[in-house]
Amino acid sequence: MSPTGPVSRLTYPETGATRQWPLPDGYSHLRVSVPVGRGPDTFGAAGRAVMDWRMHRAVGVSVRCWEPTAVAGLPVVMGLGVGRLRLRAPCQVVWTVAEETRTGFAYGTLPGHPERGEESFVVSLEPDGAVVLTVTAFSRPAVWYARAAGPLVPLFQRAYARRCGAVLRRLAAACEPEEAA
Repeated sequence: MSPTGPVSRLTYPETGATRQWPLPDGYSHLRVSVPVGRGPDTFGAAGRAVMDWRMHRAVGVSVRCWEPTAVAGLPVVMGLGVGRLRLRAPCQVVWTVAEETRTGFAYGTLPGHPERGEESFVVSLEPDGAVVLTVTAFSRPAVWYARAAGPLVPLFQRAYARRCGAVLRRLAAACEPEEAA
C-alpha cells in the first residue's frame, strides 16, 4: 500500500450504496443491528472503537493500514486466520460519518478480496438513548472458493456482524466512566 492513496480500484460500481436502503440488486444483502448499551458516553466510546479499528482487532481480524482511524480513501488489508491460512481481504474506506448521533464508516472491496461489494459499520445513538451498531453489506463471490462456500458465506457474515456488536458492547463498557455511588 502507498501512503499517497489507494493501490487499486474498487471491484464493484455501486460505491457508497451502504448509506441507504434498499441495497443494489444482484448481491446478497445483510443488515444486522445489535444493541451496544445506552447513553452518550457509550455512544462516544463505541464510535471511537469502530473508527480506530479496535472493534475489528478485538474480534480477531488483523488490520493493516497507515492511518490510526478510518478515513475516506484509505486502503486497508483485513486478515482472518493465522499464518499460511490467513485470508487477506484488501479494501478501501469509501465513506465515513461523524455526526451527533451517528459514527462509522464503510469499506469496499479491492482486487484480491474474495468478495465484491461493500460493508458499513455505523454506531447510532437512538432518540430513546439506546446505542446500536448496524452492519450493512452487499456482496457476491469474487473467487472460486467464495462461490464454493455458497450459502455459508451469508451465515458467516451474519455471525461476524453479531460478534462485532458483542465485542463493541464490551469495549464501550470498558471505556464508560464509573457511576457515582
